[in-house]
Amino acid sequence: MTLKDLLKKKDKIRDDGASPASPTGATLSPNVPEFQFVRTTTSTQETIEPPSFPGDPQRDSPLLSPEPRGKFPRFRSRSNASSQGGERHRFQLGRSKSNASANVPDNLPEVGGDGVARTEEEEAKWERRATVLVTSGLQHGSQPPTPSHVPMSPMSQGRPTTPRRRSATIGAPGDEETIQEAIRQHEHGDLEASTSLFGKLADPNGANNALAQVLYGLALRHGWGCESNQEQAVQYLSMAASNSAEVEKLALGAGMKKGGAAKGELVLAMYELANCFRNGWGIKKDPTAAKQYYETAANLGDTDAMNEVAWCYIEGFGTKKDKFKAAQFLRLAESKGNKTLGNTW
Repeated sequence: MTLKDLLKKKDKIRDDGASPASPTGATLSPNVPEFQFVRTTTSTQETIEPPSFPGDPQRDSPLLSPEPRGKFPRFRSRSNASSQGGERHRFQLGRSKSNASANVPDNLPEVGGDGVARTEEEEAKWERRATVLVTSGLQHGSQPPTPSHVPMSPMSQGRPTTPRRRSATIGAPGDEETIQEAIRQHEHGDLEASTSLFGKLADPNGANNALAQVLYGLALRHGWGCESNQEQAVQYLSMAASNSAEVEKLALGAGMKKGGAAKGELVLAMYELANCFRNGWGIKKDPTAAKQYYETAANLGDTDAMNEVAWCYIEGFGTKKDKFKAAQFLRLAESKGNKTLGNTW
């Protein structure tokens, strides 16, 4: 994914609602018979779609599960679902003692439902959960140092100073143009100049821009125009998530169900932190935290995170295996335009 695609993803998360847009025009009932043509090899599968024309009726969206829930008894929880305590445990989505993680706080708010956000109200609950997860869970001690790419003022050399962290900025005047210029330099191969601009805006004692902190964290993680430093990358990604969460807390407190101006930055940072926990990039591998971050980002509209948390449920990575839950997230990703080959089951 290019950096431009990353920005488009951020804007889409911010602008989209919790529910996919309803189709326009005539629709067909899901009960009307439908033919599906599939071409397969030993390792791939491709669905052949017939041509469509303006005005053709569209079929109503299918259920999130490929078949009625009753046909998948083996995917249900082993807990006693008929008892009130069993149902409460099933929908709390908290941590079990066996899946304890130092990077996941114990006081995560309950979200209710089946754990998949489909309405603005449900998504708002997940965003409140996200703000607690990133501000109370991931702790790295001191803030990261001023980026080495940023030149220091001659007036400050040789004089002891006390770092003072500025409040986070989201879309400050001039920052957007600087980020676009840094992306242009990155795509033209001038990685050092690009990373220098990202670092300048990411400086917690300077602009403290959340989006720049995400991009600078990625540059540090992968060594784009600088020496790779995965531990410091995690610090900047964590700072981006915390800064964005503070902005979103204010928006949610003001009654904005779709979140505020920093929702896109928050989700991007959480998804990249999940990748760090999953792969051990700059931090000890933590399957439980990876699954929690993927799942939270997925419920805030990140289609990549939807596919990744589905993988967690399929493989039992940081959670118990649950193919029905995996299918729910795969169908949700499909409904938002991110379908992966081989996952239509």
